[in-house]
Amino acid sequence: MMRPALKYKLPRAILRTIRDEAGAVAVEFAIVVSLLFFMFFVLLDFGQVAFSQVMAEKAAHIAARTAAVRPAVACTAMPIPPETHSRGVADPAPIYGTSCSAGADICAAVTYSCVGAASNATANEIWNRISTLLPAGMTVADLTFSYTSDPNLGFLGGPFTPVVTVDVNLPAYNFISPLGALAVAAGAASDPIGQSFTRPTFSVSLPAEDLALGNDG
Repeated sequence: MMRPALKYKLPRAILRTIRDEAGAVAVEFAIVVSLLFFMFFVLLDFGQVAFSQVMAEKAAHIAARTAAVRPAVACTAMPIPPETHSRGVADPAPIYGTSCSAGADICAAVTYSCVGAASNATANEIWNRISTLLPAGMTVADLTFSYTSDPNLGFLGGPFTPVVTVDVNLPAYNFISPLGALAVAAGAASDPIGQSFTRPTFSVSLPAEDLALGNDG
């Protein structure tokens, strides 16, 4: 006569442990919360970056418009840009009043660049206009002014009318939230973001005003 197979019953405490899903729920909750916090801080930080970029672009436009109608920003280590267009190397030498666009090398080519300084009236005026639009910690030295002659502007002997370029050199943006740590907590193998974001330099160019008319003016 065969004996019935014995059934082994696990202790109730072990069964409860196997069936208990509270630990899994806690792990899932931690992952979801990490992702939500990561997305929130991403929106917060990159929203700040986008806002500062828009304000810096507006500041660069204001600076360029002002620099185009003010005396050139001067550097102690460089000569001041000329006040009038001097002759280029064209032969025969053209008469004064000849348009710079009348031929090649009618007016001398000039390229000049200078970093802003509070001691310069033009740079200081521009800085006072735009400083509130720029990130904290920036100074007038973060502005660079360039003046490049354009053969299509001005006339020989007339006011120097270069293309004026203002560069706004923004500092790196330091994240205010622990995005890297949150990314790792959400499952990333390593910090994909870092501690800071390098912002681009904003550059705006405008032609200086030319109110004279050469021989006819």
